[in-house]
Amino acid sequence: MPDAPSQPNQTAVALFEGQHIRRVWFDDRWYFSVVDVVGLLTESATPRIYWAQMKRRLADDEGFVEVFTKCKQLKMEASDGKQRVTDAADVETLLRIVQSIPSPKAEPVKQWLAQVGAERLAELDNPSLGVDRARRIYAAQGYSKEWIDRRLQGIVTRDELTDEWHERGAQDGREFAILTDVLHRGTFGIKVREHKAIKHLKRTNELRDSMTTLELVLTSLAEATATELHQTNDSQGFDDLQSDVHEAGDVAGSARRDIESRTGR
Repeated sequence: MPDAPSQPNQTAVALFEGQHIRRVWFDDRWYFSVVDVVGLLTESATPRIYWAQMKRRLADDEGFVEVFTKCKQLKMEASDGKQRVTDAADVETLLRIVQSIPSPKAEPVKQWLAQVGAERLAELDNPSLGVDRARRIYAAQGYSKEWIDRRLQGIVTRDELTDEWHERGAQDGREFAILTDVLHRGTFGIKVREHKAIKHLKRTNELRDSMTTLELVLTSLAEATATELHQTNDSQGFDDLQSDVHEAGDVAGSARRDIESRTGR
């Protein structure tokens, strides 16, 4: 069973005019480092202080009080190589911030942000564009065609499962995490965090991108089985859903153990 390539850096770095603008994929969208953008546009020696003052001005003088809730505190790689929390904004919020920065350098950044936003809107209208983009990104990172096909299919299978959880009363966050971990333990015999430790990963969203093709297949088997059980049993509420994912994990775990016994790996 061939190993997956090294996991892609989930905190991707976008380059603009030779400057680094950090970004991270979170909650199904890109979030950009506000301090990086402010530093680029203002050329301030202290962009963090500039941004702190600007954030207050946006709320008090311009009435953009949502700036405090729309900017997320997300971890990104700092200059010392460590993951540190910083203000991050999605395209819509960042464009609003840029509009309030008095700088001749703002216009090309606005055009850049508009292009990113237009691409995302186009993908909402035509999801196949998003699939094509993901396929290109994975191919550029060295993944095989077979792996990419399995990974993209796994995204669909996962979405179908979480849709069932939503509709059947599970709560985002803790309950989703518990259901996912139960399913994972049944499939692989280890918790999600233990699987991450084996692969030397820091964040959960890196795990699937570091899985082998067979690991992806087993994960999809578990999730598709869970979806089928939810629908067959018409399960409602967290306890019933948890019972189903226990069964689904057993199904995928049995398949894994059979493969291991036959291959000796």
